[in-house]
Amino acid sequence: MAHGALHTVRQDLFVDAFAFRPLPPLDDAKLARWLPWLPSRARRWASWLPHSAVALLAVTIFLGSATPGYDGSPVRGVIDVALALALAVPPLLVLSRPVGAFWLSLGAFGVEWIGARFLSPYAGVWSGSFAVHLVVMTLVVLRTRPRLAVEMWGITFGAGTLLALVARGGALGDMPPVAFFSGVVLVSAAAVRAWREERRQVVETQSVTAEERSRRTLLEERALIARELHDVVAHHMSVIAIQAEAAPYRVADPPPELAKSFATIRENAVAALTELRRILGVVRSEDPDAFAERDPEAPQPTLASLDSLLESVRGAGLTVEAVITGAARPLPQGVELSAYRIVQEALSNALRHSPGAPARVEVSYVLGGIGLRIVNGAPSRLAKPSPGAGHGLLGMRERVQMLGGEMTAEPTAEGGFEVAAFLPVANATGGGAA
Repeated sequence: MAHGALHTVRQDLFVDAFAFRPLPPLDDAKLARWLPWLPSRARRWASWLPHSAVALLAVTIFLGSATPGYDGSPVRGVIDVALALALAVPPLLVLSRPVGAFWLSLGAFGVEWIGARFLSPYAGVWSGSFAVHLVVMTLVVLRTRPRLAVEMWGITFGAGTLLALVARGGALGDMPPVAFFSGVVLVSAAAVRAWREERRQVVETQSVTAEERSRRTLLEERALIARELHDVVAHHMSVIAIQAEAAPYRVADPPPELAKSFATIRENAVAALTELRRILGVVRSEDPDAFAERDPEAPQPTLASLDSLLESVRGAGLTVEAVITGAARPLPQGVELSAYRIVQEALSNALRHSPGAPARVEVSYVLGGIGLRIVNGAPSRLAKPSPGAGHGLLGMRERVQMLGGEMTAEPTAEGGFEVAAFLPVANATGGGAA
């Protein structure tokens, strides 16, 4: 244990004692939290407040210590100015080299104390130089780590006790009360530093947790989209395989090359279906209960099922109306599925976050695709907190981006919320079904 303690002290106070460790300026988040009334331009200067305070302290120490000698001699005046500089430099050095500042401050205190001993054999420990040294140790603790409080206290008063025993023949004088007071100050500074470090770690942990939660939600939503689109892609590949197999029988005496080409198409389609099922199995294994709420063999919903969706949310207490403009036509299954899910999620958010508010669903069939607008009014009663807030919007954005569309989601001036999306459809004028 003693070896470990000595090794720790050596690493903390002796190895790279004068290493460059600059104090960074305050970040904008702290300034905005502490000084919300401060203009943004003034915050750039306010970020250097700790550095300015330490510099002002150093100037005050220098002016307070640079007094002329007792006999008014020039030599004594030069010595006083040199000692004042030796006392004022360590607080400034804390900003860039905190451990080195401790050693310089300890040396300045030792020189001043020894000099005072020549003038008065019974000079006490408590003096201006020691007060400066205590301030320096406090700043070092606040800048580095709590355990340095014990290490610096032990070295300071260990050396002080040794000098007092040699100079006074065993009399400690006022060393014990000064040591006790210094210990209280340094322990308090260490407690403040530990509290700040713990708070910083909590904030970092919360930030990492929120980021991981967002990433997990994004991956879950993408996996859900992949599972749903599997049925769409599998349907197309099955049709290709069946048509490729039946095509040679629709022509009397087809050329061998044509029959071979159709056979190759069918083999590739079947191989693609096999790979799709294998990938889907991997995706589903991450969340085996993802489809527990519905039959896995049931067809994927489309906009043709919109009426049943509206009846379902009306049964849950949401007043909703639907308006369809343009000539309704069948769209690719992926677009139909995404449009249905966007409407479904937007109405679920209205139920969850705006209880008692009416909602309106607008579906617009236009030349280049389909437009969706789901808007709800202000809630008539307080909504219950929802830990998944924002995850539904994330899923909607993923669906829209997958199809190359655009989407906006923002509060309305009336206190409600609006989701607007446009899903492009290639060859929309043809109206071909998937």
